[in-house]
Amino acid sequence: MMKLHLNATSPYARVARIVALEKGLGERLSLCWSDPWSDEAALLEANPVGRVPVLVTDDGGTIAESLLIAQYLDGLSDASPLLPRAGLARALHLAGLGQGLMDAAFNTVIMRKHHGREADQSVLGQRRLRAVERTLAVLERTYPQKEESAFSLGDIVVGVALDYLAFRMPETGWQDKHPGLRGSYSQLMRRLSFMETAFA
Repeated sequence: MMKLHLNATSPYARVARIVALEKGLGERLSLCWSDPWSDEAALLEANPVGRVPVLVTDDGGTIAESLLIAQYLDGLSDASPLLPRAGLARALHLAGLGQGLMDAAFNTVIMRKHHGREADQSVLGQRRLRAVERTLAVLERTYPQKEESAFSLGDIVVGVALDYLAFRMPETGWQDKHPGLRGSYSQLMRRLSFMETAFA
């Protein structure tokens, strides 16, 4: 059985877990809840960088980083591909936007945790906040889903990034500012894989 090192508030780990559920691999996955800040031996053995998620494969190999794990899991099941040949560029484009949004939000949260809100006033803090606003604006213009668009990894990463903002940075008020994006987000949150992995 594969093992996934994760924690309940990591957006990156949630992406990997949602991919596993969407691909019907949930029963092949043992969840190993980890605290990346505690230098736990099992986590460091799987990933010396000390970050989640990390996937331990059936043969004992390890894969770190959510998008690499997603690519691996997508190839393990015949369920609808999350990186389809048709629409691959769009899926990767959305995944890139979602990953950038997630990175900016996550690093903002971490800096606030260790340095307080003053971190937002630094050059890097301001740059991260501008990146959040710009990316939300681009997604508002380009993301709202059309019925013919196949569900992909891009949808997962964007959805998790938006939910992480709602969870950790509600002051952005992005749902009021971007009604089209709010509608797409609401649809994603109704998927079973998102409901089963809600931030806690």
